[in-house]
Parts: sequence; structure tokens; C-alpha cells
Amino acid sequence: MALYRTDAVVLRTYKLGEADRIIVLYSRSRGKIRAVAKGVRRTKSKFGARLEPGSIVHAQFYEGRNLDIVTQVETATYLPQLRADLSRYGRASLVLETIDYLTEAGEADAALYKLVTGVLAELDREGNPLVIPAFVAKLLALEGVQPVLDRCVNCDSPGPLVALALHLGGALCANCRQGEPLSDPARVALQHILDGRVRHVLETTSGRVSGELEALSTRLLEQHLERRLHSRDFSQHV
Repeated sequence: MALYRTDAVVLRTYKLGEADRIIVLYSRSRGKIRAVAKGVRRTKSKFGARLEPGSIVHAQFYEGRNLDIVTQVETATYLPQLRADLSRYGRASLVLETIDYLTEAGEADAALYKLVTGVLAELDREGNPLVIPAFVAKLLALEGVQPVLDRCVNCDSPGPLVALALHLGGALCANCRQGEPLSDPARVALQHILDGRVRHVLETTSGRVSGELEALSTRLLEQHLERRLHSRDFSQHV
């Protein structure tokens, strides 16, 4: 069996037998990895706490026929606040579930890995709810989806723009309204995010607009994925 090392984010875990766990990770160099962590549920396990969902690790694996085997784990980035605050952990769970659904083994994407680790680090630092809209906007851009926000995508009117329909490609005016309601402050903030002014949006957007954008971006993400995210309810009601 070949031995390899990589940086990775733990997406989820589940029990295997009496003492083991299957760990699903998204790695910098290999895409998604499914691996067995042997004996990790025992109290004397050397690295059990390092393999919780949301952990960013340096890990070593043996390649297996169906599942790889975790042999070493070191914490790469400490995120002490992520599990201490339920709202932060709820938002992190939505991010992890999304990446788990989108990615496959052997399909490494350096930009996606950077996005995920950056989002988790930002949630740990501040827990700002606008981190989720920023994550969704950047993820959609990586997926080749860039909504038009400066004019109506249906009739090309400059506005006022009052709704957002991802399947149509962007914002809509009052005459063409369908999809999700969209206030103008939320539209402007979303445009700033897509233009790369994420820090400006995090520092200047009001709480009301933050809540609107978080709910809207989650619904848009589910439309893009064509599935309901189980972590959505937890992330928005803690």
C-alpha cells in the first residue's frame, strides 16, 4: 500500500464497528478522501479529538482498496471558537455539508480548498453571519455561476430590482418579478462580495441585511445543489 500525506478538512464522521470511525475529508491534493481511523473512539486514542468535523489537519494515510487508513494526524489550524459557539458551528456545518455533496475523490481543487479553510477560519474569528453569503457567492463563482445584479436579466431594465432568480441568471425588476425577494441594500452587498470586497461587507452591513442575505444565500445554494441541506435548519435557528 502507498503512503501519502496531505492537508485536509474533516467533513463528517460515522461509526464503524466498536472502536473505529470512517472519516470523510476534503484534501488539498486529492479531493475527497474516505478513510478509517482505527481505535479512534477509545478514550486512549492519540488523535480522536483532531478528527472532528470542521478540523483542519495535516494527515498521513495508507491507500486501501476501498477505504484508506489514517495513520497520523496533526492539527494544522486551531479553531477553538468553532465548537464553543453553536451559531458558528451551525454555519460551519452548512459549509461542510455543501462541500461533502459537491466533491468527489481524486478531484482536487486548490481554490475550493482555500475557500473552505478560509471560511472556517473566519467563522472561528468572528462568527459573522455574512460569512455564509460570502461563501455561497464565491462558491457559485467557482462553479461558473455569476448572477447579474446591476440590471434585470429578463428585460434589461436598470430597476428598481426587487427579486433574484438563480435559474434565470440574476436580479429581476418589479414587472418581471419571480424567485426570491431582494432588497436593494442586500443586492448591493451581494455585488460587493462578488467584486471581492468581502471585508468591506463584513464591516459595514447592518444586522437586518445580514439576516436577509444569509437566508437568501442558503436558499440559492439549495437551488444550485438541487437538494435541501440538512444543516440549514440548525445553522439558522441556533
